[in-house]
Amino acid sequence: MGFKETLKDELTFQDMQTKELAVKTGISLSTLNHYLSGNGNVPSAENAIKIARTLGVSVEYLMTGRDSDLPCGMRVKVKKLISELNYLSDADLDLVGAVAKRLKKS
Repeated sequence: MGFKETLKDELTFQDMQTKELAVKTGISLSTLNHYLSGNGNVPSAENAIKIARTLGVSVEYLMTGRDSDLPCGMRVKVKKLISELNYLSDADLDLVGAVAKRLKKS
């Protein structure tokens, strides 16, 4: 997966519009749309860093779709888990956190 696909994926996952990303990064909407077009355009290092920081991902992940901080395939599993956690109550989230802590110790 390349930059364009990863950026589209991350925007969808975070439920963020390109317009919102433009405001948060200071990168023009037309430039972001250019990156998302089918022309294979990639951002400058400076813009890649701005986008990655705003989305809370690494530049490596943004550019390649892979993240050295997570084992191969783990990011997809983590994203799915986060999506499920969004629907839980605070009490249920506390319970999930306690179970995760317990599993980590064993």
